[in-house]
Amino acid sequence: MAAGWLTPRVLLRNAALLAGLAALFLAGGLLSNEFLTVENQRDVLETVSINGILAVGMTLVILTAGIDLSVGSILSICTVVCAMLIMPPDFADDGVKLGGSGWLTRLAEWLQLTRAHILLLPAVALAGGYIGWSSGAAIARRSGAHWVPWLGMAALMTACLVGAIIGMRHGFSTLGVLIVVPPVGGLLGLASGVIIAKTRLQPFIVTLAMMIFAVGLAKYIAGEGGRVRTVYTQYVNENTGAVEVPGAPPSFEHLGTLKLVTVAQRQQRDGTTHDIKLIPVPGLFLIGCWALAAFVLLKLPLGRHIYAVGGNEEAARLSGISTDRVKIFVYAASGLLAGLAAVLYCAKLQQGKADAGQMKELDAIAAVVIGGTSLMGGRGSIFGTLVGVMIFGYLSNILNLRSVSSEIQEILKGVIIVGAAAVQTGWAADLVNKLRRRRIQPADIPTQSRQDRSRS
Repeated sequence: MAAGWLTPRVLLRNAALLAGLAALFLAGGLLSNEFLTVENQRDVLETVSINGILAVGMTLVILTAGIDLSVGSILSICTVVCAMLIMPPDFADDGVKLGGSGWLTRLAEWLQLTRAHILLLPAVALAGGYIGWSSGAAIARRSGAHWVPWLGMAALMTACLVGAIIGMRHGFSTLGVLIVVPPVGGLLGLASGVIIAKTRLQPFIVTLAMMIFAVGLAKYIAGEGGRVRTVYTQYVNENTGAVEVPGAPPSFEHLGTLKLVTVAQRQQRDGTTHDIKLIPVPGLFLIGCWALAAFVLLKLPLGRHIYAVGGNEEAARLSGISTDRVKIFVYAASGLLAGLAAVLYCAKLQQGKADAGQMKELDAIAAVVIGGTSLMGGRGSIFGTLVGVMIFGYLSNILNLRSVSSEIQEILKGVIIVGAAAVQTGWAADLVNKLRRRRIQPADIPTQSRQDRSRS
């Protein structure tokens, strides 16, 4: 199974997926004149970006024969953390600041500590320490200096904590939240992976518990039973240069709404021209995550280990693969990608919600199943997942353009998921073969009996 991504069966399935996507694209063009417009194609890519990023992480988990039900809840908690961090520190004055007594009170006030920092500081420290240790270990293998990993871990962990403290004091930039929020999701995913790997509990149970835990923690961090944390963009007076309305930097809103690559221009009624842009920024993040995951699965030994663990965990362990490390990695990566999707969600909708990711884990699982990744593990491809995401996106888009109600859309999606799972397990092929044999038997039996009589 280590080379499961090269088997003819996977390649044939990917070709079938592309054919299905092409047929859906053709049907959309025939059913609606607006479907083929540049704006509509761009909107589809922007709409599927968040679910697509979640599906990339889910693919890694399912390839190891696992499941992650917590990605939606991790996205929720990360949207709340992101919304609280991107706003100026003095906005958090509604019961979410952390207090204390004596010197603890003064320290909390100086650091502008809020409930969001409960997860931020350990997540940033852990991420920095891991990167520093990994970099130091690579140097140590060449130089033989065994103290280098420890030095790298301590140095980078300290640097990350100092950067986080500066951000807490003065507010985070757009780049700052892109750096510090995903590790929060990675920390929660790491916790799930460690529990699954070390206790041998079923991933379904562990990630279900993490889902419930993350929802409760998101409501606690948001305050007031899970209030919506709204993000306001700051307004700067162009004449004086003074900030009249404090808030998030304008670049944060652009992260979720900016479009790139002008492909045409349209004349407006007032005589001005409007640039038609093709690629939304969230779509670039989706493509980048997909490309990185494809590189890991296709080119690195880690990718072959992921397939091996999903194909036969015991055989992978006996062959020298650290199955526990592989499991911990995929769940941490899934949480990290959920944190990245949360930043894009918060930037696009300008809010953090404790229920922002409700049911999104099911959408991600559905896209992975449509893409042909086996729920039993060890078989599938990240390319199929991307096609599955686009199939779901185009299907929803076509139904919306045809004004189909949301209830009917959910029914159709459920039917498609069951059909894709049936094809994946081979049940549909077995049913077709049985029906074919039943049609052939009545014509063959009399002929055979006449031949027997003639011989007798």
